[in-house]
Amino acid sequence: MSAAKLVHGYEVVIGFETHAQLSTQSKIFSRASIAFGAEPNTQACAVDLALPGTLPVMNKGAVERAIELGLALGSHIAERSVFARKNYFYPDLPKGYQISQFEIPVVQGGAVSFFLGDEKKNVRLVRAHLEEDAGKSLHEDFIGQSGIDLNRAGTPLLEIVTEPDMRSSEEAVAYAKELHKIVTWVGICDGNMQEGSFRCDANVSVRKPGAPLGTRREIKNLNSFKFMQQAIDYEVRWQIEQIEDGHSIQQATVLFNPDTGETRAMRTKEDAADYRYFPDPDLPPLVISREWVERVRSEMAELPRVMAERFVTQYGLPEYDATTLTQSKAMAAYFEETAKACGQSKLASNWIMGEVSRRLNASEMTFEQTPVSAAQLAALIGRITDNTISNNAARQVFDALWTSTSNDVTVAITGVGAVGAVSEVDAVIEAKGLRQMNDTSALEAIIDEVLAANPKNVEEFRAGNAKALNGLVGPIMKASKGKANPAQVNALLLKKLG
Repeated sequence: MSAAKLVHGYEVVIGFETHAQLSTQSKIFSRASIAFGAEPNTQACAVDLALPGTLPVMNKGAVERAIELGLALGSHIAERSVFARKNYFYPDLPKGYQISQFEIPVVQGGAVSFFLGDEKKNVRLVRAHLEEDAGKSLHEDFIGQSGIDLNRAGTPLLEIVTEPDMRSSEEAVAYAKELHKIVTWVGICDGNMQEGSFRCDANVSVRKPGAPLGTRREIKNLNSFKFMQQAIDYEVRWQIEQIEDGHSIQQATVLFNPDTGETRAMRTKEDAADYRYFPDPDLPPLVISREWVERVRSEMAELPRVMAERFVTQYGLPEYDATTLTQSKAMAAYFEETAKACGQSKLASNWIMGEVSRRLNASEMTFEQTPVSAAQLAALIGRITDNTISNNAARQVFDALWTSTSNDVTVAITGVGAVGAVSEVDAVIEAKGLRQMNDTSALEAIIDEVLAANPKNVEEFRAGNAKALNGLVGPIMKASKGKANPAQVNALLLKKLG
């Protein structure tokens, strides 16, 4: 659990419920398609419409994706779980109830770990349960009435529920991003927030430190990380103001309006008893054998947390670097190819987390689209480590490599070959005259001239003022047109100054 972060003397408490739409081809209890963007009510079959005489049939692919998530999060996979009917009445819920799981979910416990700055955080999970989605009510295109689109009805979802472990909006967003990374990494969800494939509900309350948990309000359907933080921050301020003004917080479901930056109550919040859960008589218990779990495990790709652990042991990286580099499969592959090619793991990590990521973010590009291939970056790092160029010159070379390729051209991660990459880097170095001066005699001649021209700095340094050395390094670098090796300059200076 995270340490408390107080806001005007109050501790913020946040828990999450995330609905991840599973990447199956058909719905959870029928064979109807879940493809996005179809004309309203063209992908709702008799089962989805709850016509008399229809029965639900479990989608095996949805179960396997639930198993994958459980394995990715270190959860317990229940050998036997039960489906229940969650009763409520909305126009877009054809049956008058939602098939979900209540007492015995398929995925139990587990945790999501991530970094917030340099601090490692850990959010515990309560459960992840399978359920069907409802349809959608349409209001914008109708005057005085609403339309109902049942294409989404029956779409398979995993609802992932956390303990109330988060203590700030920044931590909540970092958790949501990490969970988004995991579900897309293992391929159980496409993570498209605009299309509703990854929807987050934030349960927010405030309390004085040490007091019992406050009354929570649930912010529904947050579909962007930016709005998520804005909504939580507004809700926290609102609750504190209400309490300070002598009002009590009423449990409610609220919506966030991104145009006004405010939350507003939609309805009073129901408790579990209000939904009158009972086992669904049309569905037998879901039984998952250990053999099934192990088969799914054997077919899964290397998980991000496992890959991060390998990066620490295989490449000697700090845990923070390893976690950052496994934010996406493409980023991890880019690092691994660069590190293997140049043999400088930490330097490769620094460049990828620094300059490469900065340029990609500024250009709104992904690692699949980077104009500088892993082979080119490795060649550039090689020229830094063999003292051909300085770090400052390396940034100029990187900039030239980046701009030489049109940003609308997608470059494969493997990029150009190693030999070609070295040739390209060397060509840029020669064309820009960036090769570092490594001729000791020529450099000593420049140093002697600078020492003779700056006797005051020499005297101050010998009198014990270490900062006076900087007044000598600058003129030397200027005289060498920036080509002198700074480390070599410092070494020679200290030697000559005794």
